[in-house]
Amino acid sequence: MDEFAVIRDYFTRPPGPAAGARVGVGDDAAVLIVAPGRELVVTTDVLVAGRHFPVDTDPFSIGHKSLAVNLSDLAAMGAEPAWFTLGLAIPAADPDWLSGFSRGLFQLADRFGVSLVGGDTVSGPLTVAIQAAGTAPAGTAVLRRGAAPGDRIYVTGTVGDAGLALAVLAGGAPAVSNGDLAWLRARLERPLPRVREGIALRGLASAMIDVSDGVAADLGHVLEASGVAARVQLESLPLSDAVRRSTPRNAAAAALCAGDDYELCFTVAATAERRALDALCALECPCTRIGDIVAGAGLQVLDAQGRELAVPRAGFDHFAGPAT
Repeated sequence: MDEFAVIRDYFTRPPGPAAGARVGVGDDAAVLIVAPGRELVVTTDVLVAGRHFPVDTDPFSIGHKSLAVNLSDLAAMGAEPAWFTLGLAIPAADPDWLSGFSRGLFQLADRFGVSLVGGDTVSGPLTVAIQAAGTAPAGTAVLRRGAAPGDRIYVTGTVGDAGLALAVLAGGAPAVSNGDLAWLRARLERPLPRVREGIALRGLASAMIDVSDGVAADLGHVLEASGVAARVQLESLPLSDAVRRSTPRNAAAAALCAGDDYELCFTVAATAERRALDALCALECPCTRIGDIVAGAGLQVLDAQGRELAVPRAGFDHFAGPAT
């Protein structure tokens, strides 16, 4: 099977009626239509086998996650996803692998109404590079730099799930029940981006980021961009029952620095707090206040007794950390 057969058989589909693509897969470049008064929001992520996902991850999950992490970036900006391109390096054109990968990719794409409009396929070590694009009304994209003293800090869903799953799979964590492991692996391998929630928070959140590298690291990006500090209550971190059962003593501390959950961490002024919470409630999205923005610099983490805790170096560094 050659490159063009791979594209034709697994990645060529007519764009949906709302895609806004005049030209998609099959030409030298895509031609996209952006409505007047809207801005284009673009993001790119590269996933490498053994670095971003275990080498034995099933192809459906790889396809799903490759797109999910990009849609999560768009969600953090409050953008409505529309298109994506796919750069795929594969060791061999294996029909079974390609079928599973494309099904995982397109199932998530269909869920959020996103169209594949181009890309490239080559032979090489398994690597997936996706560029996703969406739109938002001009001037409304939520940035990292809007947090101000007095704002409240919130996190959607639960955190620490994907990190625990990865630790269990690597043999570095206590054993968990089969039911808990299946749920945790789904959180790691098939995260659901908070697209609707990000859009709902547009115009309400003062700053926002998705939790890809861990709450401490990602909130730290917001603090740096906004020129402010934060005070976080460790015991307020939202943890799933699976995490609490598996690591009851240090669950919150581990969750603070665990990545890959792809929840949203956002700040909101007191005057907009009620509207933001109501918007998320209408979407049945759980949301937890974990702290406050204060004047100064850096992240202060307090335990249940109000004592400041040392925050370990957080966030994955591709040029310093070990491979997955």
